[in-house]
Amino acid sequence: MNSPTHAPTTAPAKIAVLGTGGGARAHAAKLLELGHEVHVGTRDPQTTLARTEPDMMGNPPCAQWLADHPGITLSTFGEAADAADDLVINGIDGRNAVSALTAIAGPLTGKTLADYAVPFRYDPQIEHPWPTPWGVMPTLDPCDSDSLGEQIQRALPDVKVVKSFVTQEQATVVNPGAIGGGDHTMFVAGDHADAKQQVTDLLASYGWTDILDLGPLVCARGMEMYAHLHSAIGFGLGQRSGGHFGIKVVR
Repeated sequence: MNSPTHAPTTAPAKIAVLGTGGGARAHAAKLLELGHEVHVGTRDPQTTLARTEPDMMGNPPCAQWLADHPGITLSTFGEAADAADDLVINGIDGRNAVSALTAIAGPLTGKTLADYAVPFRYDPQIEHPWPTPWGVMPTLDPCDSDSLGEQIQRALPDVKVVKSFVTQEQATVVNPGAIGGGDHTMFVAGDHADAKQQVTDLLASYGWTDILDLGPLVCARGMEMYAHLHSAIGFGLGQRSGGHFGIKVVR
């Protein structure tokens, strides 16, 4: 797949974002800015809206965020996926992604699922833990011989899974120009050429100009395992959490 040289003209569409964490909010806000109809999914909308404290990452309560972004619709995972035309972005945490997505297989059927979840297992009991500024580094499960992206695809054979976005903080994914003027590389992998093109077009609308197609979905293993290097680079740059930098494939 050739990297686009400019952002394509993308017609407004109904797009679902599953999850209400900081990454999902970044995508939802950007999609709204681009003129799309945005449906955000959560497990229990009433519970989500009832929260009055910031989440574990310091994001403000969802009700406050929604008030600041009029036009975004909050509903259940299934209702949001059903409302989407043909593109759904998965921001559900890696531990729960397969079960949550399998439960809404019907509304996802035939659609493209852009997945950026990482299969982290937090507070691991391991012989040689990796201490970080915020605790012990989570382990990856699956790792090496499988990936979360592939697990989702096997669980949902009628969905077109594309692994992408996972090698950057999502705030950077939706605004690549914030780092180095946007001169860095984003990756896609999947088994459906049309779905990869759809995600590539979305990335181009976000402002990405260097998008590298890694090939089949098995390459999701590399993207997910990169998460540890992403953290290590961030620590090396003195960034306690997250990683606001870009990586560039020079070829």
